[in-house]
Amino acid sequence: MIYLDNAATTKISSEAVKAMEPYLNDMYGNPSGIYNLAKASKEIVEETRQNIADAIHARPENIFFTSGGTESDNWVLENAKQRGNHIITTQIEHHAILNKCKELETAGAEITYVNVDRTGIVNPYEIENFICKDTSLISVMFANNEIGTIEPVAQIGKMAHQNQIPFHTDAVQAFGHVPIDVEEMKIDMLSASGHKFHGPKGIGFLYVRNPQELLPLIYGGGQEKGKRSGTENVAGIAGMNEAVKVAMKEMKARREKEIYLRNYLVNRVLNEIPYVRLNGHCARRLPGNANFTIAGIDGTSLVILMDNDDICISSGSACSAGSDKISHVISAIGVPEEMGYGTIRITLCSENTKDEIDYTIHRLKENVKILRRR
Repeated sequence: MIYLDNAATTKISSEAVKAMEPYLNDMYGNPSGIYNLAKASKEIVEETRQNIADAIHARPENIFFTSGGTESDNWVLENAKQRGNHIITTQIEHHAILNKCKELETAGAEITYVNVDRTGIVNPYEIENFICKDTSLISVMFANNEIGTIEPVAQIGKMAHQNQIPFHTDAVQAFGHVPIDVEEMKIDMLSASGHKFHGPKGIGFLYVRNPQELLPLIYGGGQEKGKRSGTENVAGIAGMNEAVKVAMKEMKARREKEIYLRNYLVNRVLNEIPYVRLNGHCARRLPGNANFTIAGIDGTSLVILMDNDDICISSGSACSAGSDKISHVISAIGVPEEMGYGTIRITLCSENTKDEIDYTIHRLKENVKILRRR
């Protein structure tokens, strides 16, 4: 099998699995306890908190563990609603942001969805134009999960700080793949998820610059400094810890390989398959992301044919798979609806090989011909 849907989830690394095993077997203590078995669990929780903080140039007391990016995003938005009635975001956010915003609108919140250009980039000055006295949050994703475009996060952060508005970024696709400095980029809150960088599913974190202003998400035994109660997922945290360490150590080499393979893939697809459009910014994009709209085909049908060839790609976000509508991201960047259904997403990781890409391109060409003959 050739796996090319790493934006949906990455394969958990052997290092992460090995790191989890002790906390699933012998070291099973509750980290809230005071005896030695519990202290061993507490130690790995705090070590992970420190390693995540180091990775984004933050302090460990600013890191809160969650079940993943969706929970972190929802926590931020719910908190913002309690502090003001106006939130600014973009049209191409993940559904964890967009669907929570819709729910907040039913409760009376005002949400501004800012447009993006044809490459998926939002203009910070346009965001600034929508700021008003009731604005309690600006939330813009670091990099888009479908088309891979990396947003001007540092510019948005600087603008938000100048206007004294908290700035949140959904960095689920970016953390572990590209450098992030929350101080330099003026990021006030950041969401991430372990399974997007070869860690386990069901674990993530939220960075918060000013924890004293963060309202609790879950009430209970007072874990996570009283902000997110519930016994910590120690094994998941241990696995994410190892994934963080490997991601930071190998980031440069991984990025270089992924960019090489991605560019090779993109150039061959655009040159060898007629009537294909590359979606997203050509340079400011995630290392392993390639998103194409192919005229004259149905993307879902192409995904099925590729699966028959033991190649895993997607026709869009995994969170909207099965929808009979064109992706909101593809629509927002101006792809005509009749062409938008022909969109596929191929997302690589550093474990992929050039031979795999060659075979994938070969099968893409043949399967596109099949679909165009129908």
